[in-house]
Amino acid sequence: MDRFTVAGVLPDIEQFFNIGDSSSGLIQTVFISSYMVLAPVFGYLGDRYNRKYLMCGGIAFWSLVTLGSSFIPGEHFWLLLLTRGLVGVGEASYSTIAPTLIADLFVADQRSRMLSIFYFAIPVGSGLGYIAGSKVKDMAGDWHWALRVTPGLGVVAVLLLFLVVREPPRGAVERHSDLPPLNPTSWWADLRALARNPSFVLSSLGFTAVAFVTGSLALWAPAFLLRSRVVLGETPPCLPGDSCSSSDSLIFGLITCLTGVLGVGLGVEISRRLRHSNPRADPLVCAAGLLGSAPFLFLSLACARGSIVATYIFIFIGETLLSMNWAIVADILLYVVIPTRRSTAEAFQIVLSHLLGDAGSPYLIGLISDRLRRNWPPSFLSEFRALQFSLMLCAFVGALGGAAFLGTAIFIEGDRRRAQLHVQGLLHEAGPTDDRIVVPQRGRSTRVPVASVLI
Repeated sequence: MDRFTVAGVLPDIEQFFNIGDSSSGLIQTVFISSYMVLAPVFGYLGDRYNRKYLMCGGIAFWSLVTLGSSFIPGEHFWLLLLTRGLVGVGEASYSTIAPTLIADLFVADQRSRMLSIFYFAIPVGSGLGYIAGSKVKDMAGDWHWALRVTPGLGVVAVLLLFLVVREPPRGAVERHSDLPPLNPTSWWADLRALARNPSFVLSSLGFTAVAFVTGSLALWAPAFLLRSRVVLGETPPCLPGDSCSSSDSLIFGLITCLTGVLGVGLGVEISRRLRHSNPRADPLVCAAGLLGSAPFLFLSLACARGSIVATYIFIFIGETLLSMNWAIVADILLYVVIPTRRSTAEAFQIVLSHLLGDAGSPYLIGLISDRLRRNWPPSFLSEFRALQFSLMLCAFVGALGGAAFLGTAIFIEGDRRRAQLHVQGLLHEAGPTDDRIVVPQRGRSTRVPVASVLI
């Protein structure tokens, strides 16, 4: 929610700090970059220490920094960037660890349902961020108050985590009671195993495409819709010293909430029904969602100069298809990766998806828009066209993500089976001494290569 509160008041932030599109894109890029860098740290800690306390500490720090960012004066834009970077601590602590807690509490279809409920928070929180940002600004007459809502909610979240959530044993719900607990391996061993897991790698690349598209739309869609209305003559332009119209942020927020709930629920239910007849259903549903969303997102941009209603309709369909991936991707990770390295896997999926996805996509879209505007005479139409053409990159990236999920479908069955066997103690990973046997030598046992023993 906090991430998209800024997007809901972005035109006002541009006016307050006197910045252009590329600088506006940096607000999101700095936050995502910090989140991306800190995710492996919390992934390592989450596989080894108490996860509940880690989440509580991260969210408390995030709440304080977010509140502080609302008091920055207009001549210190760099300080706003710094505080948005520090906000990444809270999201890194929560996003990498919370799904692993759910995985240790539920299994099979029940886990999928719980994950779908958890991942409703992404679109619903995003939509509420736009709504809260725009409405609080309108009520207070000052966009700074939009950043003072979520810290209070963060305090409530910390209290609920501390008092209600329990810390379950890692992997216990998936193992027989007579088996010894799983022990974590070294961090480098975890990374090697994840790199050799094609389902994890390819699904992470597919999710990277999702992050690229959603990151771009999250920051730029309200601004694009406002520019479209200006070109169509439906609303006055946002001039220096004026309060910018927030109606598009409110509408886009509502669309994001509805499409998120519909898309996440639809994706999980379709996948659950298809699993009985097709074990590759999860990645295939993800591929269908991304490949299907690409043409609708393109049409929403192409129709914006002719009809704002058609634009909203195509955005609704495109975002619904795009949201089908959220819970399913998390479920894929949890059943192709063993319990003792799931937080690390979550962390590096976050790093990859944000490094190549929404860490740079808002800035890239803004940069392309600024470069295109340099070649055209200054006008409201050129501002609209520049952002329109730059956002069309999202449709192409979405199609690439669909191809990555199709690749995941090739390997998903084998990788899932290997993880299940490992959890049940029936399969052990090859180590540097696994090709050696113990033989006596001068009254003592020693390890020698199998090839050196004559049978």
